[in-house]
Amino acid sequence: MPTGIGPTLRQARKRRKVELSEVEATTKIRVRYLRAMENEEWGVLPGDAYARSFLRTYASFLGLDGDRLVDEYRRGFAADPAPRGEAIASPRPSRRGLRLPPRVLATIVSVGLIAVLVAVALSSGGEESTTPAKHADRQHREGGEAAQGRAQSGVSVRLAANAEVWVCLLDAGGRRLVDGQILEAGAEEGPFRSGSFTVSFGNGEISMRIDGVEESIPASASPVGYSIDSSGRLRELSESERPTCT
Repeated sequence: MPTGIGPTLRQARKRRKVELSEVEATTKIRVRYLRAMENEEWGVLPGDAYARSFLRTYASFLGLDGDRLVDEYRRGFAADPAPRGEAIASPRPSRRGLRLPPRVLATIVSVGLIAVLVAVALSSGGEESTTPAKHADRQHREGGEAAQGRAQSGVSVRLAANAEVWVCLLDAGGRRLVDGQILEAGAEEGPFRSGSFTVSFGNGEISMRIDGVEESIPASASPVGYSIDSSGRLRELSESERPTCT
């Protein structure tokens, strides 16, 4: 069932005299998805969450009312008819289980108590012989705690989405901690710890805490990116510097 979403996008783009490749370079939305939105081929997109986020970003780029187009899409095409923020209740699993007769239950409890008393007696009698083993175990734990402390050096980052936002977060080694995912409003990721980070957001609808301190991310309908060094300093990245997770 065609609507006015696709023609509205296509006409706005042609009025601005921009090609799909130019839109892709700015919004980071692939040409095939941009073309699918203009043709209303919603099955080409990865899912409803992606469709809503891509549609809102594309509309904002073109100077259109993204929320209105997303509402129109949701009424006509979204697979999940539930209102936004309203979860669909799933049936509760049955809690009916096996019930033991009181006599059997009492026997089990008695056997358990006897086993505990025997274990305590053996532990008390063999305390001297197990001392070296306990010492070795304590050394192992202390070594593990020291290694864990070394691993936790660096800077900590936690993300929280204020609205739907695309996120690509890389650690100091280039490992993808958030691999080009679209986060729904209220979703959180982290905390992550690394010597440094680079991050891209599809828009400014994100909150970021660095070592527990809230950083100011300006509101923006266009993609933004930052680097975070080992001391937690934030630097805005140019378009060519932003990670893409592709």
